[in-house]
Amino acid sequence: MTRACLAALMSHWRRNPLQLFAFLAGLALATALWSGVQAINAEARASYDAAAATLGEGQYDQIVPVSGDRIAQADFVTLRRAGWLVAPVIEGRLDGVRILGFDPLSSPAGFGTGQGGDPTLLLGDVQVIASEETAANLPPDISVNIDTGIAPNLAVTDIGVAQRLLGRDDLNRLLVLPAQPLVRPDLADVTPHLRLQPASQTADVGELTDSFHLNLTAFGLLSFAVGLFIVYSTIGLAFEQRRGVVRTLRALGVPLPQLIVLMVIEILLLALIGAGLGIILGYVVAAALLPDVAITLRGLYGAEVSGSLQFRLSWWGSGLAIAVLGALAAAAARLWRIARMPLLASARPRAWAMTSRGGHLVQGSCALVLFAAAGFLAGFGQGLLAGFALLGCFLIGAALILPVVISPLLRLAQNGARSPVARWFWADTRQQLPGLSLALMALLLAISANIGVATMVSSFRLTFVSFLDQRLAPELYVQTDGAAAAQEIEARLTSAGADVLPLLVVDMQVANQPARLFGVRVGPTYRNNWIFLDERAEAWDAVAAGTAVVVNEQLARRSGLWLDDQVEITPGRSLPIAAIVADYGNPKGQVIVGESLFGMLYPDVQPRQFGIRTDDAAGVREILTDQLNLPESAITNQAALKAFSLQVFERTFTVTAALNVLTLGVAGFAMLMSLLTLADLRIPQLAPVWALGLTRRSIGRLELLRTVVFAAVVFVFAIPVGLGLAWVLLAIINVEAFGWRLPMFLFPVDYGRLGIYALLAASAAAAWPAWRLMRTPPNALLKVFAHER
Repeated sequence: MTRACLAALMSHWRRNPLQLFAFLAGLALATALWSGVQAINAEARASYDAAAATLGEGQYDQIVPVSGDRIAQADFVTLRRAGWLVAPVIEGRLDGVRILGFDPLSSPAGFGTGQGGDPTLLLGDVQVIASEETAANLPPDISVNIDTGIAPNLAVTDIGVAQRLLGRDDLNRLLVLPAQPLVRPDLADVTPHLRLQPASQTADVGELTDSFHLNLTAFGLLSFAVGLFIVYSTIGLAFEQRRGVVRTLRALGVPLPQLIVLMVIEILLLALIGAGLGIILGYVVAAALLPDVAITLRGLYGAEVSGSLQFRLSWWGSGLAIAVLGALAAAAARLWRIARMPLLASARPRAWAMTSRGGHLVQGSCALVLFAAAGFLAGFGQGLLAGFALLGCFLIGAALILPVVISPLLRLAQNGARSPVARWFWADTRQQLPGLSLALMALLLAISANIGVATMVSSFRLTFVSFLDQRLAPELYVQTDGAAAAQEIEARLTSAGADVLPLLVVDMQVANQPARLFGVRVGPTYRNNWIFLDERAEAWDAVAAGTAVVVNEQLARRSGLWLDDQVEITPGRSLPIAAIVADYGNPKGQVIVGESLFGMLYPDVQPRQFGIRTDDAAGVREILTDQLNLPESAITNQAALKAFSLQVFERTFTVTAALNVLTLGVAGFAMLMSLLTLADLRIPQLAPVWALGLTRRSIGRLELLRTVVFAAVVFVFAIPVGLGLAWVLLAIINVEAFGWRLPMFLFPVDYGRLGIYALLAASAAAAWPAWRLMRTPPNALLKVFAHER
């Protein structure tokens, strides 16, 4: 009996292939967007783990220069002779590939090649070890041993080979081995120009990028929810149309628990098929978006991510699980309704509608509860997860209350109509609202997400361009290798009439967070171009006098500091905060002091970077290259730096924009599937109107107009929802994720353009069902009256 019952249930899909397509396509699209995002995240995290294993990040204390990033090889020899057990490391780039050189004999076990690697290979004929993808970018004369465990875009080699490949004879850092002699001299007594950096102060790229990946996950989940509306709508319609089958099976003696179990099995089988298709499609989506994500992560965080995608259990397993759970959740309400309905209730044509009586009241109540929860989280929530919970409550509440808002509007339109056709049109539109409510909710979420994200990105773009104009005021930027060259450059350019702005920098910790201390020469460039978020009176005067500091917004918010709070810049010495400055795009904290104070605190640190203010940029560049023999690579002009920064910015939001477009496409598909699956059910409702003299062509046009009306109402409702979404993203999510708060701007022209796209998408979705109604044969309409009971 079980097999016969299951065959009877499955026969519905055979008789209604369009509904089967809608179910599988909706679940496949939802799963594709979710699994695609998870595939990108999994690939990125695998690259981070490989880099951490290869480079030993966060595992060993390191000795680094107080200023700059080079250590003389003689310093390594001096420290070893003094009893310090250290291992040399050199890093650089060759043809865009990161070269890591180390000593296989003195380095800690696992460093350079990971725990499973064999560093002794470098003692033989093998020159470098790299992944296959990286090896293709290296010069052909280099002998490469392929190792899939090496991080992307990284090649490891013996330190002597690395120095030869990079054309250098110095080092970048020294690893401090865990086992050290009991007695050894202080580092400051042996090499005062070097400092010890504890492992805890090493920035973990995985932690830095967590917020980026959480944002991607949130948008993937939103896209999944939109696609799930299609599944929910299709399941609801299928259960409605099978009420006769359910009545017959129960009347024949099939126990209710067995019937529900068989329906669950049916949903599971279909969900597995849809999930499999979605995972394959998700792989295609991820492969298309991964290069942009890799460029974004490299530009923002310096993180290298593989450009190739692998099938990993973590992402396709999560895609399969969430698809099955989503399908079961979509069917749960219908299964519960079957369990609660009397045996013959499903035989009545309006039985299902009767069980939904009061649905709007329940939806409205749930929406109000969710809005209250969103308000509570906005006022008292802390952390990024609370921000996303606020976002979820707000969006779900807006979706639930949409039909509650539309219904009275349609009633007002019906009461205000004068002609019989117009009154019928509005009354019929109200009747179609329950069947289309899920598709309209999906469209609302998609349009709101597009408005919200577009507002955020455009606001960020305006703010970021203004920020670049302020912070990148110097016409040229110069980087030097040594203190002597720096002094010569400053003296020569000053005598040539240029305004030279040295930048001194050391790494430090503020409130247990990695940060950088900058020493600047306070002058007109800083006073006229830097705009503070908050400041004390005469802030720059206090910084120049060495009595106060400026901190960036990230450090202030993450540390809970603001104006007049104390910041410890050296052990035992703290200064008050005179101003907070915006620092968009930088994940690290910054503390800015005057040049004279910095020189007192760190007399051995010499500037290696300069900003040059001049009216003759070409002449200054000629002095630097021809007279001071500075390579062109050490000079960057303002325009090139701005262009690079804007390119990184645009790449940052490429994935978000792509997910928005895909989400809007899925919402349009949901509308199409809802209209197509409802088209056959509409014939008994349209036949009397046709019999009264309304032509099939007129009926089709009215059906198209009805969809446009729904889309227009949804778009109007989506504007405040989208703006609310933008406010949450700018004022809460960005602050928690990145440490900065952006001003919010409005873009009416963009919203109008999006409204046109939404209307076009809805019209395109309604065109086919309307055309089918126009082509409905008269005999099909007449059969409605023949079958009346």
